[in-house]
Amino acid sequence: MDIVKSKSFPNEIIVESTTANLVVVRKFVTEAALRSGIDEDTTNRIVLAVDEACTNIIRHAYKNISSNPIEVCINQNKNKFEVVITDYGKPFDPNSVKKPDIKDNLKNYKKGGLGMFLMRSLVDEVDFRRDEGQKNVVRLIKYFN
Repeated sequence: MDIVKSKSFPNEIIVESTTANLVVVRKFVTEAALRSGIDEDTTNRIVLAVDEACTNIIRHAYKNISSNPIEVCINQNKNKFEVVITDYGKPFDPNSVKKPDIKDNLKNYKKGGLGMFLMRSLVDEVDFRRDEGQKNVVRLIKYFN
């Protein structure tokens, strides 16, 4: 699968589920946020949240199988900037993820386990759902003041 950017939906890309494509997703989201007038610091926060979500999809939903699609769609208006990420992998229950003990992670050099915490601290709203029993959808929203 090649990277797809729809001409009829220029606010959407579809990439294969590889960590190599994270740079493509980061660039796509960065450009869209900056075009929207979002400052660089806020843009970086949104991009990091998206990167965490996509990394979780690659590792957990798709178990590092690289031929699967990740769809990234950007919706925006004067009140919010929203990134909708869709995958067709293993179902995910966000309630199953425990709040991490940051001090313990740092003290014991634990790797991983901070993705959900980071996403929730970087954007204003994080919403997970399983649509039609076949796809996972995560919405990352940053509201404008």
